[in-house]
Amino acid sequence: MSASQKPRLPLALAMTPIAVLFGAILTGVLTLGFSSDLLLASILLAAAAAGALAVRQGKTWSDIQAAAGRRIADALPAILILLSIGALLGSWMFSGSIPLMVTLGLDLINPGFIALTAFIATALMSVISGTSWGSAGTIGVAFMGAAEAMGLPLAPVAGAVVSGAYFGDKLSPLSDMTNIAAIGAGAELYAHIRHMLYTSLPPALIAAVVFAVAGLAGPGADSAALAEAASLKATLGTIYHLNVLAAVPLIAAIAGIAFRLPAALVIIASSVIALLIGVFVQGFPVGAAIATFVSGFDIERVYAGAVSDSLRNLLNRGGVMSMATTLMFIITAFLLAASMEISGALDAILKALLSTVRSAFGLIGATITAGLMMIAMTSHGGVTSLIVGGLFRDSYAERGLAPENLSRAIEDSVTVTEPLMPWTVSALFMAGVLGVATVEYLPWAVFCYLGPVFSLILAALYVTAGWGLKPLKS
Repeated sequence: MSASQKPRLPLALAMTPIAVLFGAILTGVLTLGFSSDLLLASILLAAAAAGALAVRQGKTWSDIQAAAGRRIADALPAILILLSIGALLGSWMFSGSIPLMVTLGLDLINPGFIALTAFIATALMSVISGTSWGSAGTIGVAFMGAAEAMGLPLAPVAGAVVSGAYFGDKLSPLSDMTNIAAIGAGAELYAHIRHMLYTSLPPALIAAVVFAVAGLAGPGADSAALAEAASLKATLGTIYHLNVLAAVPLIAAIAGIAFRLPAALVIIASSVIALLIGVFVQGFPVGAAIATFVSGFDIERVYAGAVSDSLRNLLNRGGVMSMATTLMFIITAFLLAASMEISGALDAILKALLSTVRSAFGLIGATITAGLMMIAMTSHGGVTSLIVGGLFRDSYAERGLAPENLSRAIEDSVTVTEPLMPWTVSALFMAGVLGVATVEYLPWAVFCYLGPVFSLILAALYVTAGWGLKPLKS
């Protein structure tokens, strides 16, 4: 029997790679504890299982490589942004941009409300720019630096940054994902955004309350931490000239992103500006600028005085090479996704989900489940949105439901949940730039995990009260 004549995979076999992935992670966590090594090994095991299914279906290693290559090519813009953000972090340390924002944060931000402030600021930045990555990688990093300087817990602030970044990204007409979700479902863009308010504003309000209450009830910055923050601020003032010129790289990045210039080019341009400011304003060596761009900022390269461990931990970061581990995860995840695709496992899972639909609530539930599974396997929101949209589009029309319901369910299951899955590109990016592991910030990413919940609540209200979903206009 030729490969084209192979029967479709049974659902039980199609689910094998997913079972291997989560089984390996769970077993490892229970026996060894969570680590990046465990996660990478689990993905490789799942990819091997998916590859075995592909071979069973008559595919070859060359087929898997070709499919993975196509995915990497599709994701190249995101990969370039990832690498450029690494350069940006180091360069902004070199120019004094992040130290300037940290010192301003120490002066202006109430420690009890830093998570709430970070949520609001990153949300506004994301709405304006249309990019969750750009928002988290710029203003989000500044909030993380301020929290670290104050001696505050980092996980709540990281969760607030992620929540705000994806709230803004989801509702911005400039967002790629928002546009692609509308296209995939066949919905008009602004109708799609208006319909998402019902599943976005309530989670955002709940998240704001959680961050406010957590800040008031939390330990706060004690006197020792505040004293250390004051000492850190004084040392930063000794190392850097913290004037308005140090803010130029940040202003350039925000302006470029807001004007929808290519994100990777904007970030690299901002990095180059930052390096020039580091050399000509801060007086740092040219050789240190080159080393910072490639391998990250190292305070010992530019400052001969005594440096505390807390200051070293705050400043020494970034560089293109800092994203090498994340890039390895991405390649491994794409091997898994490619094997799932060409083996037919992904198609079998999605069609099985669609066959279970009996009501509007079931349809929304199946859409969300399909979105969650696909984004977990592909780590590509655009591809996932188009595939799920194409698969479910007719079913929504047959049940008299407007396409905005489908586009909203896609966003509530794909856009906002990807940063919660430690092996996906978005989660790896957020963990890398914020310096907090996904499993640590996940409980605080309130907005993200409430998205699917409110989507299902509104579907249930439609079944019981006729409200929550939008009927198809005749």
